[in-house]
Formats: sequence, structure tokens, C-alpha cells
Amino acid sequence: MQDRRQGVRDKVFLGGVAEINERGSTMDCVVRNINERGACVEIDETAKLPEKLSLSIPRKGRSFLAEMIWRQAGRVGLAFRTMATDPPSSDLDERLRRSQIKQRQLKRRIKELIGEG
Repeated sequence: MQDRRQGVRDKVFLGGVAEINERGSTMDCVVRNINERGACVEIDETAKLPEKLSLSIPRKGRSFLAEMIWRQAGRVGLAFRTMATDPPSSDLDERLRRSQIKQRQLKRRIKELIGEG
């Protein structure tokens, strides 16, 4: 199969949930690679999937509206149409952001003190 992706995907092993109809029917799956445009998902090869579905990745706190582009055996290629939820900002993310800001401030202050700024 020819690879027609527009970007490189990160190889991952994440649990996912595919919502396969409006009534909320879901199916567990495994996300094998992902980027901002799409993903490759392992799913039961006998499962009936619609062309458009919702993919949730609980560990990442993200959900995507996706369209099935290809299917081969137990793998499905999805193209993301929209991100349904923004990634949650965890306490660790916030602490890292504040630490990076503080680091930049300290570097500026050191430069001032040694006469480079």
C-alpha cells in the first residue's frame, strides 16, 4: 500500500474508543500511530465501521471526528476532520510552563548582572 500521508506520525500504543454511531455504540481499539492529521488504529476486523466516526483517546484526553480513508485486515487509516475536545491542561503542564518562564527571567537577570544585557 502506498503511503500518502502529508506528515510523519508518531508510533504509539494507546487505548482508544471508537464511537461508531449516533446512539453511542462504542468499540475498543488500539491507536498505533498518530499525528495532528490522522491515525492508524487496530480494530476487530469483523467490525462494521461507518465512513465517519468519533475516536477518543482517554490517556491523551482528546477526541477526534474522523473519516475512514482505508481499511486492511485489522487496521484502519483515519483522517481527522476536527478535534472534538482540547487536550486538558494538567498540573504538570502548568508547572512546566511556569518553570520555563522563570528560567527565562533568571537567564535575563544573570545577563544583566554580568553586563551582557
